[in-house]
Amino acid sequence: MSLNLRQIEVFRAVMSTGSISGASKVLHVSQPAVSRLLSYTETRVGFPLFERIKGRLYATPEAKRLFREVDHVYLGVQRVNEVAHSLAERRQGVLHVVSSPSIGHVLIPQAIARLCERYTDARVTFNFLNYAPLQDRLLNHQADIGVISTPIDHPNLETKPLGQSPVCCVCPEDHPLTRKTMLTLADLADYPLIAYDRDTPYGRMVAQMFERAGLPLKTTIEVGSPQSACALVQAGAGVALIDEFSLLNWPNGHLVSRPVMDAPVMMANLAFLRFEPMSQLAQSFVKILRKLMAANGFSLQEEMREGALRH
Repeated sequence: MSLNLRQIEVFRAVMSTGSISGASKVLHVSQPAVSRLLSYTETRVGFPLFERIKGRLYATPEAKRLFREVDHVYLGVQRVNEVAHSLAERRQGVLHVVSSPSIGHVLIPQAIARLCERYTDARVTFNFLNYAPLQDRLLNHQADIGVISTPIDHPNLETKPLGQSPVCCVCPEDHPLTRKTMLTLADLADYPLIAYDRDTPYGRMVAQMFERAGLPLKTTIEVGSPQSACALVQAGAGVALIDEFSLLNWPNGHLVSRPVMDAPVMMANLAFLRFEPMSQLAQSFVKILRKLMAANGFSLQEEMREGALRH
């Protein structure tokens, strides 16, 4: 009654292409071979998988249900191959890095450049991803390290803080708010506010800031990321609340930041697989990135206290 992987492969090919001839092309075998194995598979399972009407195949309801499960098996085999490929690459000095856009535009490229100076034979891949796809890449062994502003809550993943940045207000360099050294949320009320979709981590953070201050959140423009907010501020569309990781990406943008009273602190978090050892290349990358965080003023409060005690 049980099916082997070859029978599963042939069944999936026929279901995917809709014909014996299509399956034979995909599998690079003859049509009679596909037909024989398909008939044998039907004998094994004990019910017809296809109705043959005027030379065409039509999947039975049982075949459609079986196909859903077969597809899961096929994807599982693909993941096994991807893990094997990833493990082989890791032995050869390959590092796959993924990051959320706000943190990754400046600091991570700098860290990668320094890593490649030290390990001249290393190969590094780097991609910007949002929360869900970044988590999936790590879990599927398609990435070794993730850097993200929101901690990942998953039993197979661990997150550790790399650096921190307070939320600040960013505005054009000639804006009236630049005359103040410290802002309150009430100071922003007279100016167009560029904010975020409330279903995003940034959107929830800004909404909570106004809620705690007892002020209404009046948004003029909604964007999907701090990078888009900075672009609109530079264009003169208003002011925005962002983290200084994001502001670092605009060194020549003629933007000015001002601290905001009682503003939350945004963290840069390292994410990696909890139960697998980190490669030497990955460990070196993390050390370099931590030093860059500190050099740009993003040290963790604990590190800052320890440094003060040492001096």
